[in-house]
Amino acid sequence: MRVLFVAMCLIWGATWIAMKVGVESVPPIFFCGTRFVVAGLVLLLFAGVRGEMRRLDPPAWGRLALVQLLMVVLTYAPLFWAIRHVPSGLTAVLDLALTPVCLLGFGIVLGEERWSLTRAAALLFGFAGLAVLFGPQIIAPTDILGLLGAAAIIVSAVVYSLGSVLARPLTRTLPAMFLSGMTLLPGGLVLTVGALAFEPGAVEAARLHWGGPAWAGWAFLVLFGSLFAFTAYLRLIAAWGPARAGTYAYVSPVIAVLLGVLILGERIGVRDAAGMALLLAAAFCSLRAAAPSPPSPPRGLRPAPLALRRTVGTVSRPDPAREEA
Repeated sequence: MRVLFVAMCLIWGATWIAMKVGVESVPPIFFCGTRFVVAGLVLLLFAGVRGEMRRLDPPAWGRLALVQLLMVVLTYAPLFWAIRHVPSGLTAVLDLALTPVCLLGFGIVLGEERWSLTRAAALLFGFAGLAVLFGPQIIAPTDILGLLGAAAIIVSAVVYSLGSVLARPLTRTLPAMFLSGMTLLPGGLVLTVGALAFEPGAVEAARLHWGGPAWAGWAFLVLFGSLFAFTAYLRLIAAWGPARAGTYAYVSPVIAVLLGVLILGERIGVRDAAGMALLLAAAFCSLRAAAPSPPSPPRGLRPAPLALRRTVGTVSRPDPAREEA
């Protein structure tokens, strides 16, 4: 199981590199939309083979449509656009650290979480990390696109967390693989069609002349980020329990940062390192405050829906299907 855990952390840490490489050559929204279409189809195929397909009543369809909009369309469109303008390592830390903090915040606002010293520390560390990372840029901006990209990642984390809360009733009644596929496939279709209609370069990209690196990144995201790592995470939860399996949330961001430095030549200054450390401390505190629930798989790598299982209160995160996404 240790080998499986290491492999999962490495894969989820490397997905940010795959995303960065892919969107350098392919319009980002078209890139992520096609990825989710294929991943969703594969997950539904597996669900069918396992006899996990379900019929939904009209209220469930309405909630599912809202979840698809929030957890796929409005989460991944800004996230994939942002990674063009923000280093992959910083994107990973912002995404993975802010999501549990946002879930905790929603839990407190909705009365499903109570204030405690640990919860207060989580929110404090989160705000402090953002201030250290982006305060100077807000006061005297020198990289507008980078600042907008960071804002898009923050919005993505907030929207994803809201979608996770609204998805909670669905996660209680539907098989995880079926729910993941039914979230990713329609969401991916909306992204792909929307990209073809409005995103510059998407029609040209539909000819699929992407080049080797972009195709390799896309295939890695679908096969390893969404399918292999998702399955590994489920096995680890069964064997180790959610608390131990969820420690990937502290390991994968560090791997993403190191890979960004080593492979893409990204630079991490002292202020960047301090801000990211504060955000990881915030994630640690928020997950400690919700120990019974496993952290959802990184968004950039999981199929959105397992992430659905992330519910507030015990701040439940997507049972591992935050595959990808």
